[in-house]
Formats: sequence, structure tokens, C-alpha cells
Amino acid sequence: MVLTRVLTRRSFFQVTALSGGGFLIGTYIEPTLSAQQRRADGPLDPNAFIRIAPDGSVTLISRNPEIGQGIKTMLPMLIAEELEIDWKSVKVEQADLDGKYGGQTTGGSRAISNNWIPMRKVGAAGREMLIAAAAQTWNVPASECFAENGRVYHRKTDRSLGYGELASKAAALPAPDPDSLKLKNPETYKIVGQWTPGVDVPDIVTGKPIFGIDFTTPGMLYATFYRCPVFGGKVASANVDAIKNMPGVKHVFIVEGVANPTPVIEGDPGLESGVAIVADTWWAAQTARKKLVVKWDEGPGAQQSSAGFAQRAQELSKQPPQRTLKNDGNVDQAWGGAAKTIEAAYSYPFISHAPLEPRNCAAHYKDGKLEMWSTTQQPARSRALVAKILGMPENDVTVHLLRAGGSFGRGLYGDFMVEAGYIAKQIGVPVKLVWSREDDMTHDYYRPGGFHFLKAALDSSGKVNAWSNHFVSFGDGDKFSATAAIQPTEFPSGFVPNFAIHSSLMPLRLKTGALRAPTANSQCFVFQSFIDELAHAAGKDPLDFRLELLGDPANAPKTYNVARMRGALEMVAEKSGWRERGKLPKGTAMGMSFHYSFQGYFAHVAQVTVTAGNKLRVNKVWVVGDVGSQIVNPSGAEAQVQGGVIDGLSEVMDQQITLEAGRVVQQNYNEHKLLRFSHAPQVEVHFLKTDHPPTGLGEPALPPVLPAVCNAIFAASGRRIRALPLSTSGFSWA
Repeated sequence: MVLTRVLTRRSFFQVTALSGGGFLIGTYIEPTLSAQQRRADGPLDPNAFIRIAPDGSVTLISRNPEIGQGIKTMLPMLIAEELEIDWKSVKVEQADLDGKYGGQTTGGSRAISNNWIPMRKVGAAGREMLIAAAAQTWNVPASECFAENGRVYHRKTDRSLGYGELASKAAALPAPDPDSLKLKNPETYKIVGQWTPGVDVPDIVTGKPIFGIDFTTPGMLYATFYRCPVFGGKVASANVDAIKNMPGVKHVFIVEGVANPTPVIEGDPGLESGVAIVADTWWAAQTARKKLVVKWDEGPGAQQSSAGFAQRAQELSKQPPQRTLKNDGNVDQAWGGAAKTIEAAYSYPFISHAPLEPRNCAAHYKDGKLEMWSTTQQPARSRALVAKILGMPENDVTVHLLRAGGSFGRGLYGDFMVEAGYIAKQIGVPVKLVWSREDDMTHDYYRPGGFHFLKAALDSSGKVNAWSNHFVSFGDGDKFSATAAIQPTEFPSGFVPNFAIHSSLMPLRLKTGALRAPTANSQCFVFQSFIDELAHAAGKDPLDFRLELLGDPANAPKTYNVARMRGALEMVAEKSGWRERGKLPKGTAMGMSFHYSFQGYFAHVAQVTVTAGNKLRVNKVWVVGDVGSQIVNPSGAEAQVQGGVIDGLSEVMDQQITLEAGRVVQQNYNEHKLLRFSHAPQVEVHFLKTDHPPTGLGEPALPPVLPAVCNAIFAASGRRIRALPLSTSGFSWA
């Protein structure tokens, strides 16, 4: 299908002369796209900006929020490649939230797939305008000219002009037809595909204030907000008057809470009830908070606990499931003809995002308008929520985007922005809300826990003939809590002739949400661990068993590319020396897993050593990923994969959130631990380039490391891991 849209000079490019003759290019593309073209081009209404100064220096605008995934470097690289400029001369600026940039969302590993074509077209269009300007200057056909390294050349005479010299004239030219734009052959790339340091690295290394938590503005006060330890609880009374007299305190007031018109979960208040304290320093606000005495109306959430959930899950597993999500073939009949049946119960806990930078947001309400400085991943959605809760037009809320010190999905939710905006509106001066670490960990949108009760049948040849899963999770009625659902297409759905997924839900009074690789980060552990159990029950090599289960690519479900997954599996086996693992010393072994999520096909092999006393060391992890035909920035790509592995190892060993009387027990990193440098393995990364459009890396590299490590533990010790984290089963890092 061909993209068809009518573009005028006004609708495609707005070209504005800058001081001294520079020019600004900004693409404005009408949103009249077919569904197919939306997938290919992404949200093109509009894209990005290119700024060229008279001295030829170029500033590129990165439209999406930067949370540590390298997007602020990658998107400008795409523009710069087609614009034909020297990357060393490029400056990059972060865009604020503005409709002229189109979609400005970070999440779902969609940055590359949504921007691969649009950002290159931006650069190509700018290049062609500059070429046209030079051709007019020389009175020659544009076809006789070409651009390279920030200059336009005339082939026949070898004359050249710098971009800065052409900027003013280019500003007066009509925009090129986007369908006429010729994108570069990847074989000629000079920027894309090169190892490129992040544009913010020098500032990060030298400690410059570039993160949200660093932001200050003249006259700014600092706020802390004390919420009920039980989600949904409300303030009954508080010693507000006593706190007002403490040193440095400027304002103290009770927030009754404001209902969210579009709740994330049933009963989500939008703005939680609590007590706000505003002081001239954050330390003064936090010190005053320690003297705060609040009587809470805790509500029904106080009746819930992790122990209660586990008990109820066991009860539900013995009852008929509440719903059937998929039912292929005849599972019940298949049990009767099985050569062997295997049953296992798996579970995993709630997890906090636990980014190094806790939630923070600065805000200033003045003359009926609100200005905000935030690390949000979804600035438009968060602005809409702020406007609804505060009862003001969205257009009266300005959002500036700041770099986040980690997010992992936490920034998808705008609760901290609502709090900052509400406090700012009450006091009328600039204020910065900073959550404490304990706030961040006890008032999160948690990765939901879950319980899987699995049964499978092997035929006489050791093939999987039947698979049944009673999934017990959280939600109300037939609605799962956020990111708690299981997809009917999840592997091995479609690869087993008799296949059933059932579910039963438990009510939950706790916010849940997307944590890096949502659903995949938990369910891959379950399915790839159980597949490993089946391989051993069948007496087959875990690699061969997986390849046999994947089967013929020609017969695979349309939702799954078997050839790509087989390629990743075969390469990771080769790179890790899987077939030679029998030569490893006693107590050291390898485990394998694979997973498709967020458009990426990944296979992992982990080598671990288990010593006396269940001491564990992960020696090395090999990763092979297929994310398409092009790695834009190999430096950032490798870092994303390595970070995913490290994140996954933290989840494997120590991370869990538990409830007692509705309260989150874990409050800091000493109880919800991150992996230490001394326990980090070597991570060897390989990319299998295939003839498919490039896709993202932030999430799909994480899930397979959990089962790979657990399967290796079984191979090394004979102990099968069916519940996470490992620390609850007596394991610790060596």
C-alpha cells in the first residue's frame, strides 16, 4: 500500500529565518495515514526539528522522554544520517511537550519502530532543501548536486557551499514531496550503526544537574506528601497546627483526595488523600514530616496480605477456574493417552520499579496556568490527568521534560505530577515535590504477582501433546489488574495440539502497572522453566526439545516467527558452547531459555555455579537477539541488553514486595535489593540481523535471563526453582 497524502509547504515544513540567517526545519505531516502506514511511519504529526545556525552548526531536537534508554542519542542519529552532517558537530536538545512534535511517549520498546522511517525522512527532507538552495545559487539542476558532511557540492565544477551559507535561502524554498525522498542505502551509513556515546554522558560523568531531581528555579520551595500506608486510606485527623510552627515550614495542609475520572484500577482516587508539607528546604519538610501524627481511615485494603493471597490461590487452584481464555483440541481427553504427565505450581511476587531516582516533579501555578518540570514517560497523558484533577484546561498546563534517573515503566503514571500540581495550585509559588525512597517503594504501581498451576502430557516419543494452565492472578470479575493478564497467544500456544489456559482472579487493593517487559518478565520464567522440566522428563537435551517444540516455520502461528527464534536459539547455543557443557566442573552448569516479546526474539544461556549452602554465582550470560535489520547505536544497544540481564538477576535473587495488613513491608534497597557489582556476570551480546524492520531493545532482553538462571541451577544442583525470588528458598549470592 502506498502512502497517499497531500502536503503543502505549510503542512510539511515550517521554515523560519533565525537571527543572522540561520533556519529552522520542522516537519508537519497531516495525520491521514492508513493503518499499515502508521505501523511503518509511526505518528508523523509532526516529527522533529532541525536547527542550522549561520556558522553551520546543527542542533537536533529529540522529541521523546529520555529515561536512560539512549533515545536522546538514537533519534538524532537517524536525522543526522540522512541530513549528511558530521555527528561531532551536532548538538542535541530535549523537546518539551508540544503538539508540534506528535507522539512523545517512551515505553513498550517502540522508539525505533515508531521513528525509523519518520526521523530519516526528516533528515532527508532537510538535505534536499539545502541541495535545492545551492542549485538555485549556482543556477544548475539540483540533480547535479549532492550533500556531504555539512556541505553541498556541484559535481561538474566541484564548487561547494556550507549548510550555514545556504540556510536563509533554503528557508524560502518549497518543501519536497515526501514520496520523492530517497533514503540512503544502509551500506553507505556513516552514523547509524556506529558505536556512539550518549550525548549526555559528559554531563553525567561530571555531575552536571541534568536529572529531574536536580532541577531548581528561583524562589522554589520544597514539598513532601505523606500518604496512608494502606492504599485507598484517608486522613481522619492530623496535628497540622503543630507542624506549621516547625523551622523552615511554610505550609501544611490536609489533602482530601480527588477522584480520577479515568481510574487505573477500581477505586483509584487519582489524587490520594494525605498531608502536604512545604518548606524552604526538602530536609526541613522531611524533618517536619517525622513529627507528623496522622490518624488514618485505612479502608478495606487493610484486610489484604501476601500470605492471604497465597492461601487463596491454593484454594482457587483446586476449584473449577472462573474463566477459560483459550481451549485448543481436547486437553481432558489427552491426559488419558499420555505416556507421562507432569504437574508443577509456579509463583512470583509483586515487584517495585525501584529506580535510583525517586519520583519528583516541580510545578508553578500562576495566573490560572500551571508550569511543570517532570521526568514522565507519558507527558501528554500525565498532563491530561493533572488538568482533570485540578479542573483546568489542558492548554493551560505546560510540561517541560527532564532526564530521568531510571524509570522502568514507573514514569508511565502521573500520580506524582498530580500531587505536585495540586500543591503548587494551593500555594501559588514554585514548588518541588520529592518523594523519599520509602515513598517510592511503598506507593508504586507494582509488577503484579501471580500463581500458575501447570500440567502437561508427553506422548511416547517425548513430544508435548497437551498443556493446561490454571492461572490465578488479580482483578475483579473478568477484568485483570493492570499488567496482570496472560495472553492466549503466549508461547507455547499454537504449538501444542491440546492447549488450555484458564484463569481465576482475586480482588486487589493495590496499584499495579507496567514494569520493564510487563507480563513477559514474570511469565517467561514460568513457561521456560516448565518447558525445561518437560525436556528433562522426556530425556531430551533442552535445546533439542525447544527446537522440536518450535517445529517447522511453515506451520507456525501467524503471531510467531519460528525461523527468527530458531536462529537466535541456534546462535546462542553456538556462542556459549552449549553442546560442550558436559565438560564443566561439578557444581557448574548451563541453563537455556528463549522468549518473544516487544517485537524482539531473544535466546539466553546462563552459566552458574552452585556451592555448598546454596551459594550462587552467575559466571556468564550469553544473549542473542533478533531485532531486525539494523542496530542504530551498537553502544546503546549492548548497554540495553546488559542492563536487562542485570535487572533480571536482581529480580531472580532478592526482589519482592509483600503486604501485611495492607501495608507494603519492604521500604528500601536493603529489603528490595539491586544486584551488586561484585555479583554481576560477564554478559556477551550478539545480534542476529535479519531482513525485518528494526525494533526496540529496552524490554525483550530481560525476560529470558530469569528462567535461564533457574534452569542452570537445576542442572548444577538438581533443585528445581518454581518460586521467586531465590532468597526465599535459601539462596544467596556467593
